[in-house]
This record gives sequence, structure tokens and C-alpha cells, in this order.
Amino acid sequence: MQTINKHKAKELIKQSKGLIFSALFIKKDNTHRLINARLGKQYNSKTGRVAPYNAEDYNLLHVYDMRKKEFRMLNLNTLISLSINKTKYKINNNKNKKQWQS
Repeated sequence: MQTINKHKAKELIKQSKGLIFSALFIKKDNTHRLINARLGKQYNSKTGRVAPYNAEDYNLLHVYDMRKKEFRMLNLNTLISLSINKTKYKINNNKNKKQWQS
């Protein structure tokens, strides 16, 4: 299993060209969830309203949940692992901290 950062995971998902992928992430209530999702489906709002925020600003990705048959937001900040194109990846969420030398 390869270890990648969340930016590389985002690139892999965007380059999937509609292929189904699996992602394990932490939900807002701190429980883990495995989602089977894909990109490429277009969301059409029935009311014509637009989201009041830009998902990219919050590192969210709009995906289609294949099990629930609904659209979801995947938070890339809480991504734990990703399985795409028969390859499994572990996501390294450690932020690079400056280490002070004495």
C-alpha cells in the first residue's frame, strides 16, 4: 500500500474519469465511513439554487455515492485511505511542521 498526501489523492480522484473508487474518511461526528463513489455525474438542482460557498475553498469534493444513489461532499482533509483503479493508497494527513534546530 502506497502512502500519498491529500493533494495527490485529489489529483487521482479527478483523473479517474468517472471510474468508481472507494474512500475511507472521518465524518463530522468522528465516525469512519467507507464510500463507493464516482465523479462525472452532473448535479441539477430542482430549485435552481447555488451553494453559498465554493467547495474547493474547504477542500471538499462533490461526488456521487453509488450505494445511496445521492450526491455527497467528500472532505479531503479527513481522508484516511483511497482505493482507485485496483490500487490502494494510505493518506498521510500529517502537516509539515517546522522543526527548530538548537
